[in-house]
Amino acid sequence: MRPIERFQGERWSVKFGGEVIDWDGSDRLERGELKRLDRFTMLGLYAAIEAVQDCGIDFSKEDPFRCGVVIGSGVGGVNTIEEYIDKMHVKGPDRVTPFLVPRLMVNACSGNVSIRYGLKGPNSAPATACASAANAIGDAFQLIQDGDADVMVTGGAEAAMTPLCMAGFMVMRALSTRNDDPNHASRPFDHDRDGFVLAEGAGILVIEELEHAKKRGARIYCELLGFGSSGDAGHITAPDPEGIGAARCMVLALKDAGLKPEQIDYINAHGTSTPLGDAAEVMAIKSVFGEHAKKLAISSTKGVTGHTLGASGGIESMAVVRTLAEQVIPPTANLDHPDFDLDFVPNHERKGNIRYALNNSFGFGGHNVTLVFGRYPN
Repeated sequence: MRPIERFQGERWSVKFGGEVIDWDGSDRLERGELKRLDRFTMLGLYAAIEAVQDCGIDFSKEDPFRCGVVIGSGVGGVNTIEEYIDKMHVKGPDRVTPFLVPRLMVNACSGNVSIRYGLKGPNSAPATACASAANAIGDAFQLIQDGDADVMVTGGAEAAMTPLCMAGFMVMRALSTRNDDPNHASRPFDHDRDGFVLAEGAGILVIEELEHAKKRGARIYCELLGFGSSGDAGHITAPDPEGIGAARCMVLALKDAGLKPEQIDYINAHGTSTPLGDAAEVMAIKSVFGEHAKKLAISSTKGVTGHTLGASGGIESMAVVRTLAEQVIPPTANLDHPDFDLDFVPNHERKGNIRYALNNSFGFGGHNVTLVFGRYPN
């Protein structure tokens, strides 16, 4: 977390965030792509290339109709929108790039990943605010479960570090105002939390039907076991104060995975560092897990990453995957004065014996998503 470099302004009361710096994607992306892609697509495509390389799959040897892409985003090409609205008003409509629509559309990342690898299977792009990436992973998971695909590239990408987005969240009073101490501003579940820290990034995974992965000798980090989703049907931005919708999607995800609440060892919480959101999630966890809630390790990695909105579920799913593969639980950073009586793994990572884990993602609009992951082999 640091002062924003991309734009400066005395009129912004929040002057910091989780900005990706010293990066232009040119080591993996082609020159033409850098010109015709919005920043969120660049981030997502770059991460997808890393994920495909890491998993060792050669898509040229796969049935392209059995391989697909589901990559979500909360706001899509907002950088393009802001840039060309200004240019249109100053220089006229004929100076707008012909790439405007392909750059700004929310499905641009999913489409470009599909084109990059020639993947002709299912292709979509959920836009469920801060639940988008987790929603995408859940959708991809179900496509494999239903027999419609063998391999899916999935997750989320977001690049909302723009003047307009910052201003929008700022006037909502959703952001932390700790301009003098950015690195300690994101404080999930801490008594002194005062809002989230806006960030950008991408988290992309390759998920694969188990027998297909074993047949090609893939390195398997963990298993994806369950997916649940629900709606609060309440306020457009505030969570249900009792966490009813969040609890419901955890219950549905556990049911889908065939697991009981007491079998879960770790939860990567949505934990945005907002007063209402953190409290509602704690209530939801307690209602689902009862006394077992006190035995759970729970952490929010947003204390380190900030809140990447529609990309957060992808980045945090990666954290869960690494937790299961390495048996190291990431901490909740900046948790100096816990506001709740659960184990939030404060400030320092911890070795553990984690067999099953949840990842929670909740978004404006009342969108709730929970994913269940399991250690491989269980």
